[in-house]
Amino acid sequence: MITNIKLGILDQSIVRSGSTVREAIDETIATAQLAEELGYSRFWVSEHHNSNFLAGSTPEVLMVRLAGATRHIRIGSGGIMLPNHSALKVAENFRMLETMFPGRIDLGMGRAPGTDRVTSSLLNPSNDFSEASYLRQLEHLRMFFTDTAATERGFIWATPMSETIPQQWILSSSGGSAEIAARFGMGLAVAKFINGFVRPDVVESYRRKFRPSEQYPEPRTILSVFTLCGETEEKADAMRKLMDYILIEFEKGKFGPFPDAETVRKYQFTAGELERLRYNSGRIVSGTPESVREQLTDLANAFETDEIIISTMADTVETRIRSFELISEAFNLREPVL
Repeated sequence: MITNIKLGILDQSIVRSGSTVREAIDETIATAQLAEELGYSRFWVSEHHNSNFLAGSTPEVLMVRLAGATRHIRIGSGGIMLPNHSALKVAENFRMLETMFPGRIDLGMGRAPGTDRVTSSLLNPSNDFSEASYLRQLEHLRMFFTDTAATERGFIWATPMSETIPQQWILSSSGGSAEIAARFGMGLAVAKFINGFVRPDVVESYRRKFRPSEQYPEPRTILSVFTLCGETEEKADAMRKLMDYILIEFEKGKFGPFPDAETVRKYQFTAGELERLRYNSGRIVSGTPESVREQLTDLANAFETDEIIISTMADTVETRIRSFELISEAFNLREPVL
């Protein structure tokens, strides 16, 4: 029975209706500082492209500002979409981050493009979208971080050669990436906020197939889920309707602009959309503090993990901040977790 749960935050730098990208990034920075104050353990930022809805396109750049604006909370990518990048450049970026902020950097990686296929091809024209290429990148990354990469002409160093390396996590919404995490001896971050149907047996399979590595002698897991918390059921329901509306829009291929509160309040879901809401329900936890605590605790026990990363979208900065505050209070995050 898991009772001491660590919580982190995944921030996607949402550009709200009527606001600017600068305001979205400033909010991300302020949220990282708040997360540290409230006792959250990690703060991750995502990689998305070709969207006027999400401003977070370069986690490795934003992480410099976030780590510099905080003191001890872990700062990470949730994640770097590895096929969009050169493995060597990812290693150099994250070694530089680890050099500047030793012991605080997380490298969460995924193989989804974080955008449409055309944009992904422009980001990396050599991307062939194959699993074999992704596995080769992970193998190269491991060699760069362990200073064992070489050709017939000699070693290739990923500089700066930091004394420590970032924690490495594979993002997974399915069994395939979980098996990859096990094979490479990396941590597994289960993206329930992407796939609400992901089951605990994905984690069980990861643990069973896990190959110990120098960084992870034993398997480690994180679960990620959309989480919305209001002081009243009415407030929580309003937050949930906004999240439901956003997911429906995403499924229609509409990634912006962020809807205003009045549009969402008046919106009536069609019968087909209501069916999609039921389909997406596993991606979201919502309710009052006591209800959210109970739901997240149940998930932690079902997936046998002691750490959850939450992602929260809200129509106002104040509503979002209050949600994080209520969850921190519900879990006593300001108290040290043993």
